[in-house]
Amino acid sequence: MKDQKIEDLLTQVERRFEQEGNLIELDSGIAVFVGDTHGDLEATTLVIERHLTPEKKLVFLGDYVDRGPDSEENLNLLLWLKLKHPDNVYLLMGNHEGRSAVRFYPSDFWEGLSDEVTARYASVLSKLPLAVSTSNGIIALHGALPSVECVEEICGITYGGPKWRQITWGDWEEDEGEFLGIDDQTGRPQFGRGWFDKIMGRLGKNVLIRSHQPGIKRTMYGGRCVTIFTSSAHWAYVSERTIAIADLDKPVNTADDLVIETV
Repeated sequence: MKDQKIEDLLTQVERRFEQEGNLIELDSGIAVFVGDTHGDLEATTLVIERHLTPEKKLVFLGDYVDRGPDSEENLNLLLWLKLKHPDNVYLLMGNHEGRSAVRFYPSDFWEGLSDEVTARYASVLSKLPLAVSTSNGIIALHGALPSVECVEEICGITYGGPKWRQITWGDWEEDEGEFLGIDDQTGRPQFGRGWFDKIMGRLGKNVLIRSHQPGIKRTMYGGRCVTIFTSSAHWAYVSERTIAIADLDKPVNTADDLVIETV
């Protein structure tokens, strides 16, 4: 690679992701959930300045690159922070980190790299965790819920497989059905309230915190599906960048038990 420092960073953070596995479990403290940043370095920096403290856990829900002007800087900052604060910063996988599994567009970050550098970043990001589970009723991930029987089953989800695609590519719709098919334009699997209720029941969770869909309502399904988005780097995104803050020492039953903050 052109920059030995970046290679060293990737090598070290890859080991960290391998140690964490697919599922992160958090039991106490304050958790700050951050939606897609998509190259919005300003948003990432503001979150860090406000909330990176020893008492808080920052959980980034994926999609760190593409669309925004500062994708490489945004991603490298987050990877560096993961090494610097491994127990306070958690990076989950979004669909834009799954380059080696699925080709997608727009992908300006990936298209601007050499083949060698693309392969290296893609290999490292394929090791990212998929979900965070908390002891007070939260499951957090990028897109939709996977077809699993229990939380622990997330640990065995295969990168690039159907359940991985549900997590990283899945959309929610205001429909009572379960699986609603594949969107003709985006190729994303679509799910309704029936699926949400079924899988959340299996997981024993009260609230899903996720990102991925900037145009969707912030809360759905009785306030139990919470969508945040933390990038304004593209014209199609929301103007109000949001994060969700949860006290993990208190029960979380609906969005009313979270603090939604504008960045």
